[in-house]
Amino acid sequence: MMLTHSRQLMSRFLKQAKKQLGAIFKQRKAYLRLMRLHQPVGIWLLLWPTLWALLIAGEGRPDEHVLVVFIIGTVILRSAGCIINDYADRNIDSHVERTKDRPLATGQINVRDAIKLFIMLMLVGFALVLTMNRLTQGFAVAGALITILYPFSKRFISFPQLVLGVAFAWGVPMAFAAQLEFVPRVGWLLFINTIIWGVIYDTEYAMADRNEDLKIGVKSSAIFFGDLDRIFIGVLQLMFLVGMILVGQSANLGGWFLSSIGIAGILFLYQQYLIRNRDALRCFNAFKNNATLGLFVLTGIVLDYLFVS
Repeated sequence: MMLTHSRQLMSRFLKQAKKQLGAIFKQRKAYLRLMRLHQPVGIWLLLWPTLWALLIAGEGRPDEHVLVVFIIGTVILRSAGCIINDYADRNIDSHVERTKDRPLATGQINVRDAIKLFIMLMLVGFALVLTMNRLTQGFAVAGALITILYPFSKRFISFPQLVLGVAFAWGVPMAFAAQLEFVPRVGWLLFINTIIWGVIYDTEYAMADRNEDLKIGVKSSAIFFGDLDRIFIGVLQLMFLVGMILVGQSANLGGWFLSSIGIAGILFLYQQYLIRNRDALRCFNAFKNNATLGLFVLTGIVLDYLFVS
């Protein structure tokens, strides 16, 4: 009896999934924009620290299965995060120039279908995590809750960028847990640095939206710090650089890695140049520049393990 009931439930789920996939195919361009797959910078910002962690945890040779799961999982989680963000912001995105054409804001995709896709992506993500150890599974559940919390935190706390920083850094302890079945000191140090980095680039992102956020009542670190925003970012940039040097020492990384941190410092100076007048487009370009920064750090880690370790 229970087996028959389970089969019926599975059959209903598969029918709903097939129907949803059909709807997605018909409106694939709108769904791609909903998941922000046409703007991969968010994927890179989520993926690079995860790969930093996997390489350090695996001493340059991470487990292949873990590597594949985390790469696929990063794309899925970021896509799901964009959907829940747009769901939370669906009534305010239409009032912001940069977001007014998002599919939920325009009604091109209805809320019910967006939530169905979000649930489907989360289920696929959890299916991947089930191939990992228990500690990694626990981190995954907590990470999903943080991802859901972030878009709503903008209404209640003055510093939602900290929540986003934690969300985008969560792959770091997860990666160490998956590779080693525990999180060592260097893992937590890298986690803290990745949070700092997340606050940096999301504050730059918030600077681009500051004027419109003030009108609609959305909170951000750019609003909280006001005219001190550039100084705040500069202090965090310095903290990140020092923290990453400590990560390198803890992980026994050498010259290639230190060179990549030096390049990161140059890119931070460039970002300060871009945000100097708080021009919205230039602030957004400063935000996007962090994807390049993260890639340089990853390259430094890879080269260090190839030629030094």
